Amino acid sequence: MAGEPSPSSGGRLLRALGGFASDQNVDLEQLLQVVMDEVTRQIGADRGTLYLVDHARGELVSRIAHLPELAEIRLRIGEGVAGSVASTGEVVMIAAGEVDSRFSARIDEATGYQTTSMLVVPARDAEGQVIAVLQLLNKQQGDFGAGDRSLLTELACELAELLAETSLRSQLRPEQRQGLAFRFNNIVGESRAMRAVFDRTTRAARTEATVLVRGESGSGKEAIARAVHFNSPRREQPLVKVDCAALPHDLIENELFGHVKGAYTGADSEALGKVDAASGGTLFLDEIGELPLSVQGKLLRLLQEKTFLRVGGTEAVKVDLRFVCATHLNLEEAVAERRFREDLYYRLKVVQIEMPPLRDRGAADLDRLIDHFWYEITRRHARPELSLTRSARARLHGHDWPGNVRELEHALESAIVLSPDRAVGPEQFSLGGPAPRAAREAADPNVFSTPLLPLHEVERAYVVFALELHEGNKSAASRTLEISRNTLQRKLE
Repeated sequence: MAGEPSPSSGGRLLRALGGFASDQNVDLEQLLQVVMDEVTRQIGADRGTLYLVDHARGELVSRIAHLPELAEIRLRIGEGVAGSVASTGEVVMIAAGEVDSRFSARIDEATGYQTTSMLVVPARDAEGQVIAVLQLLNKQQGDFGAGDRSLLTELACELAELLAETSLRSQLRPEQRQGLAFRFNNIVGESRAMRAVFDRTTRAARTEATVLVRGESGSGKEAIARAVHFNSPRREQPLVKVDCAALPHDLIENELFGHVKGAYTGADSEALGKVDAASGGTLFLDEIGELPLSVQGKLLRLLQEKTFLRVGGTEAVKVDLRFVCATHLNLEEAVAERRFREDLYYRLKVVQIEMPPLRDRGAADLDRLIDHFWYEITRRHARPELSLTRSARARLHGHDWPGNVRELEHALESAIVLSPDRAVGPEQFSLGGPAPRAAREAADPNVFSTPLLPLHEVERAYVVFALELHEGNKSAASRTLEISRNTLQRKLE
């Protein structure tokens, strides 16, 4: 019967995603595209749109839409049918020929598409907050019915559960102060430097090219290496990591290639190595610059010929692998000092991805990371009632972060675990020596301070500072800045 769901929709979206796990660094846009394609197919609609709630801007933003005419749709909360659903949390179903005062013709006028029927439902998080809206247009056979409404409501629940398993969960909270911005799951950043990293990662992931990720310790090299794998055609095959710095030099060859029976005393049976374990998938060689010279030649053969010898073996083993490597070392210096083979160096640097240090990513990226880690860590340690004071945030902005993102995460976790008060102040952060001058000046919550940044980033940081000073009241912040509320909104965007 038209409009009736097929039996038991439970888990359909996850099945369509092919076993998505929350630790996978997948492209979130692609993930949501698969979800929306499946939802539209199951209901039998002509077009579908997934809106996410952007609390910082008071808008719905279309992240995935079957609208080739527009790159993005933004609706004010309460605007149109989707905006109304986000505001009230009520399901709306409009049949062909019905007139609904909430319908806004603005999008149809912009696209030239004619909406005749519509089914729109909210997706709520575990606390009942509307975090997304699913909108389907024009039932392909007849009108949307009660069965469609029931099925789409179930799928919206699945979508909410899926979003709760991604790093988007911290951005979909009502207290979020920065507009939605994301690319890969579990990788936070929107600066120009990070956008360049994301673009290069996306291009590299589609290929079989060897990738070398470079950057300082703690800058996020492993996260990018994982993104290369989980957005590649090999995503459903193993990703196997070998930490070249953590293994003793006399064991690393055995760890990589395994050994044959009798290869050495105690080798009572054949043992497979990490290369075998990664067969069909991706071998991630972390800190490749620490690989001993005695093994570098064997790795070069593996890279060039996709063959290797087990320790003690004489028969070449063929393997199908993709290689991703990472290092914080200056490989050019290592080559010059004959600590790293020049031929291996050139074989590795087919595609290079340079991770920027945290100090070069700008104030906005630092704030995004602070907010992300704060949300995740306070919930991990059952301390969601904690808040970060403005003076503490200023202290974090005044630090150079030589340990990069890893240092920031650990500093926040230490403060959250050890803070005796609900409001976490700057005194809870032990960042190695006295606070830099800029942070001491900014300890007064009414004083704005920022490191040297591009002018547009300074302006944005100042606007955000004014908004925080007035506890999110945009009217009060715009009066302080002597600009209109609309101008404030545009600057925030």
